[in-house]
Amino acid sequence: MLNFSRLKIGFILSSIVIFFYIFLGNFNFANKTNLFLDKKVNLGLDLQGGSYLLLEIDINPLINKKLEEKAIDLKKIFNEKKLDFKNLSILNNKITFDLKNPVQKDTAINAINETNNKENFFSKIKKNTENTNKDFFYRIEKDIFILQFTDEYIKHLKKDAINQSVEIVRKRVDQLGTKEPTIQQKGDSRILVELPGLSDPSIFKNILGKTAQLNFKFLKTSNSSGDNLGFEKIKNKSDGSFIEVEKKLIVSGENLTDAQPGFDRQTNQSIVSFKFDNAGAKKFANATKDNVGRPLAIILDNEILSSPVIREPILTGSGQISGGFTVEEANQLAVLLRAGALPAPMKIIEERTVGADLGKDSIRYGIISFIAGFLLVFVYIVYAYKLFGFFANISLLLNIVILISVLSLFGSTLTLPGIAGIVLTVGMAIDTNVIIYERAKEELKIEKSNIIAFDIAYRKSLLTIIDSNLTTLIAGIILFYLGSGPVKGFAVTLCVGLITSFFTAFTISRLMVSKYLMANKDKIINI
Repeated sequence: MLNFSRLKIGFILSSIVIFFYIFLGNFNFANKTNLFLDKKVNLGLDLQGGSYLLLEIDINPLINKKLEEKAIDLKKIFNEKKLDFKNLSILNNKITFDLKNPVQKDTAINAINETNNKENFFSKIKKNTENTNKDFFYRIEKDIFILQFTDEYIKHLKKDAINQSVEIVRKRVDQLGTKEPTIQQKGDSRILVELPGLSDPSIFKNILGKTAQLNFKFLKTSNSSGDNLGFEKIKNKSDGSFIEVEKKLIVSGENLTDAQPGFDRQTNQSIVSFKFDNAGAKKFANATKDNVGRPLAIILDNEILSSPVIREPILTGSGQISGGFTVEEANQLAVLLRAGALPAPMKIIEERTVGADLGKDSIRYGIISFIAGFLLVFVYIVYAYKLFGFFANISLLLNIVILISVLSLFGSTLTLPGIAGIVLTVGMAIDTNVIIYERAKEELKIEKSNIIAFDIAYRKSLLTIIDSNLTTLIAGIILFYLGSGPVKGFAVTLCVGLITSFFTAFTISRLMVSKYLMANKDKIINI
C-alpha cells in the first residue's frame, strides 16, 4: 500500500490544489480571483442572524370548504331527482337537512348513495340509518340527515394540507430571493421557517400569512337566480361594504399558470396580469360568452378586489386584476398567485429575530474552540509520534480544507452545531492515524524492514478503520434523516468529515509516509 505511481501522485496533488482553490472562495479576499467557482458555505440563522417563524395551519376552514363542495353536489343531485328538501345547512363541521315529505326518505338515501357511486365518497348503507367508511358517515335522527367526515379522513386531510403548505411556503420564499432558508414540518400542523440574514420579516409575514385563494364569481343582479345554489355576502375591499355574489364558482386560482405585476396603460395604475391553463381558459370563455354585461367579482381570500363588467367574451384565457394596488402590493400578489393558494389559512404563533451580533459571537467562540482543539491535538500527536505526528497534522489541516470545500460545493448551510461537528471531526480524523501508527509500532518489533512494517500496518488497519467510520457514518445518516435543522447541520459536517478524514489518511498522509520511508530505507525509525 506504500507504492504510489506517478498517476496517483498527480491525482492527489491536483486534488489538493482544486480543493484549496474552492476553499479560498469562502473568503472575501478571494472573490476577485475565484473566476470559475463561486460556491460558498452559507451561514445559518444562529451564525449570521435572521428571522425565525413558526406557522400553524387552521384546518377548520378547509373542512368547511370540503363540506360546502359536498353540499353543492348534494343540492345538484337532489334537484335532478326532484327531491323536496329543506334547511340544508353547514354547522359545526356537519351538513344537515330534512325532508318536506318524509315519504322521500328512500329517495334521499339513494341520492346520497349515487354520490357515493360517482365519487366513492360515501359507503354502503348500514342498518338503513347509518352510513360509515374511512371518509364520511351519515346518520338520521328524527328525520334529520346529519353528515360529517370521519376522524380518519380529517387526519388524512390535515396531512395532505401540511405537505402542500410546506411546498407552497417554499415557493413563496424562493421567489422572494432569500438564500438558504430552512422550511420544514413541525408536528402534524406546524411549519418552521428560518430566514438567515433577514432582520425585518415584515414582508415575509405578509406573504406567508395570506392564503391567496383566488375565485371568480358573478355578482347578484335583478335577473340572476343563483343557479339553485344561492348567494353569499362578501366584503368589498374598496369601501368595506358587503356585496351579494353567487355561490357558484366560475373558475379558481388553481387554474392559473402565471401572474405578473404591471401597469394599466390607460390609468397608469398597478395591476396583476394573469393567465389560465387550458381547462381554466375554457371555463372562463364559456362563462364570459354567456354573461356579457354582467359584473364579475374577483375575490381574493374572501374579499372582493374588483368587479369589472364583462364587455365582450374573453376567449384568450388571460386577464388582469386591478384593485388600487401599490407597486409593492402588486408584486406581492403576483408572487402569491404564482406560488399557488394555501389549502388552509396559517397563522404565526411564534416569531424570533436573531441579531447579527449574536451570530458573530457564535462564530468567534466556535473558531476559538476549533483552534484550541486543533492545537491540543497537534501538540499531542507530535509528542507521541514525532515526525509521523507532523505528517498526520499536515493531513489533518488538509482534511479541514477539503471538508470546507465539499460543504462549499454543495452550498451547505453551516450552523453552530455544524461547527461542533467539525471540531469533533478533528479528533476523529487523527484517530485514524493513531490506529495506523500503533499498528506500525507492533510490526516494527517483529519486522526489520520499515517499508514492509508500515505496509502491513496500513493493510491490517484498513478494515478496522472502515468498520469504525462506517458505524459512525450510519449514525450520522440517521441523525440527518430523523433530526431537525441544527441536528442535521451537525450530521452533515460529521458525515462529510468522516469521508474526508478517511481520504486524507489513506492518500495524503500515506503518501508523505511512503516518500519518507523510501528515502530512509536503512535507518532506524523511532515512532
